[in-house]
Amino acid sequence: MNNKTAGVIGAGMMGAEIALCFAKAGFQVILNDITPEIALRGKEKQAEVLDRSIKKGNFDPGQKGPVLGRVRASGNIQDMAACDFVVEAVLEVLDVKTGVFKKLDSVCKESCVIASNTSSISITKLAAAMSKDRQRRFLGTHFNSPASIMKLVEVIPGELTAPETVDFAVELLRTIEKESVKVKDVTGFALNRLFHCFSAEAFRLLEEGVASKEDIDKVCLYGLGHPVGIFKLLDIIGHDLNLKVDEIMFNVYGERFRPSQTMRRLVDAGMLGRKSGAGLYEYEKN
Repeated sequence: MNNKTAGVIGAGMMGAEIALCFAKAGFQVILNDITPEIALRGKEKQAEVLDRSIKKGNFDPGQKGPVLGRVRASGNIQDMAACDFVVEAVLEVLDVKTGVFKKLDSVCKESCVIASNTSSISITKLAAAMSKDRQRRFLGTHFNSPASIMKLVEVIPGELTAPETVDFAVELLRTIEKESVKVKDVTGFALNRLFHCFSAEAFRLLEEGVASKEDIDKVCLYGLGHPVGIFKLLDIIGHDLNLKVDEIMFNVYGERFRPSQTMRRLVDAGMLGRKSGAGLYEYEKN
């Protein structure tokens, strides 16, 4: 598999880390965004991720240069014509994503498999932006954040996704050392339906004064065996995205996914989490 070229559309933290997963596995990768400068900032994020991993003793410093060398920053979506597999990781907004897929449908070669990293939008609805033939080679691959560390990827076929496309995606993910689970095309899939119920209850505990954010995170770490506390994780993901997903699922499933007022206030204040320098916790801002 790793003689193939992978493409990632969207050089934010999620897209940059997905691209890094492929590069670490030996793939040539094209990381694309609307300008070359934004795509290059994605490569800078990748370097930061590797530096953190090196500091923890989890990555060979001598491999940093070769891994980053396999990633080419691109500001031209036409470059996706060279790819065998493309993952979309742009804003969680239907019109933005479908605009990308319309372009990819005309740019990518016939055999290319295209996937969306959407965390909540219907795969079948996204697929409708492309031709019927392309829809057979389209599916969802929802990476778990942070993608460079977390093993889980949800594989979600749409209504017209061919079985061989699912098989290809599962094998590709195995090659980059991810664990895939096949999930039905429903809003929020499996991971976010579980996660956002959990995070909503964590906010209720905080808002009701049951425990501090630090102690709720300790419950996750030492009582539930989570690798990171729920509020630390929400800061890593970004509260703008957290709120967007909550709103999408609230519109479908109702009260159990009502967005937290605390989260709304954080977003209104621009306190989006680690990427903005402050969220539920304070961070150094690059």
